Amino acid sequence: MPRKIIIHAGFHKTGTSSVQQVLRANRPLLQPELAMRLKGQMQDLMHATRGYSTWRDDLTLVKAATRFGGVLDDLVAMPKRALLLSAEEFSGHMPGRGDLADYSAAPILLSRYCDEITARFPNIEQVIYFSTRAPESWLQSAYWEHVKSSSMTLDYDTFATTYEKAAELEPIVKAVRKQVNVAVHHTALEDCRDLRLGPADPVFDLCDISPSLREKIVPQPIYNERLDKTVLLALLEANREYADHYERKAAKQIILAKAQKNDQ
Repeated sequence: MPRKIIIHAGFHKTGTSSVQQVLRANRPLLQPELAMRLKGQMQDLMHATRGYSTWRDDLTLVKAATRFGGVLDDLVAMPKRALLLSAEEFSGHMPGRGDLADYSAAPILLSRYCDEITARFPNIEQVIYFSTRAPESWLQSAYWEHVKSSSMTLDYDTFATTYEKAAELEPIVKAVRKQVNVAVHHTALEDCRDLRLGPADPVFDLCDISPSLREKIVPQPIYNERLDKTVLLALLEANREYADHYERKAAKQIILAKAQKNDQ
C-alpha cells in the first residue's frame, strides 16, 4: 500500500496542466519514490465527476465514488512510495458552460473520494491539494479556454458578469476543508512564478520527495499557454459564424493550424 495519498484536485486554469507535464516528463526518475495517476489514466472517472458537477444527481455521485474506488483497487503494491492522483476534473467540470456556475460540487466529490480511500487504507495519510488563481486572471483564462475548446459566443464582459462566482476559488477550498477530515492545502499560481518547477513545486513538497531526487527533476515549458489575442478573436468569430458543430470545428482547426505555422 502507499505510504501517503495526495489528491491534486484542480482547479482548472491554475497551472494544473503544467504540473502534469512535469510529472509526465519525469515519471521514470520519480518512480522509486512516487507513484502517480494522471487524468489520462482515469477517463471513466473523469466522465463521472464532470457528470455529477453538471447534474448533481445521486446516481452519478455513486458512479464517481465507485470509479474512484476502482482506481484504488487497480493499484499495484507500492510500499514506501507516495501516491499522487492529479486531475482538475476531480473538482468537476470547469464552470462557464450553461448552468454550471461554480465549483460547489467539489466538497461533495472530495468527501466521497476520502471515504473510498479510508475504506481501503484506514491508516494511510491523506492530503488534498488545490492550486488557485486571482479571480480576474482566472476569469480571463477560463473565458478564452471556453472560446478555444467549446462553442462559446459570449463576449468577455458578459461571461465575467455571468460566471463571476466561479472565480472565487478560495471559498471552495474552505468548503472542502470543512467537509473532509484530512489536510487540505492550496497555493496561488501567482506565488509560483519564481519557483524552479513552477506550480509543480508545492505538489512535490506534499509528496515528500527526497532532496537528492528533487534536484534532478527537469523543469518543463509552460503548458497550454494562452494563444495570441488575434487568434482567440478569430476562434470567437468562428463560434459565432458556424452553428453546425462540424463546420465550426473545421473552421477552428484551420485557424489553429495557421497560427501554429506562423509560430514556426
